[in-house]
Amino acid sequence: MATIYLETLIKADIHQVFDLARDIDLHQKSTRKTNEKAIAGRISGLIEEGETVTWKAKHLGVNQTLTTKIISMEKPFQFTDIMLKGAFKTMKHQHIFKKKNDSTLMIDIFEFESPLGMIGRFFNHIFLKDYMKNFLLERNELIKKTAETVN
Repeated sequence: MATIYLETLIKADIHQVFDLARDIDLHQKSTRKTNEKAIAGRISGLIEEGETVTWKAKHLGVNQTLTTKIISMEKPFQFTDIMLKGAFKTMKHQHIFKKKNDSTLMIDIFEFESPLGMIGRFFNHIFLKDYMKNFLLERNELIKKTAETVN
């Protein structure tokens, strides 16, 4: 299993950052390169615990769909989503938020496993882990920019 760990320090209130991180509309803005669209489940606004969203996007030249579900949420400190259906063998994304003086530390722990056994692990190592890290960094940069612009 591959794991990506990211920390993003954002000069904004924890409640604001938490809400931006679960905002479907902002997520779609951050994924313009892959034309990611919410097509089923929660398709707009703030996703809540127990809700699902199905995304349609073009990754690596292939049209794909991914359905995720928010399996836990403790506002404004954490939420976790898992893949129900999609290209990964497994996927879990923990979003953690901590107050740091006048800022919020946003932590992503993104764990995934590709299908196809040894070939999938090789693909993760040589390409997919960096691809997913950059995908998350772009998303986090928009959350940071949006939160810090409002303040």
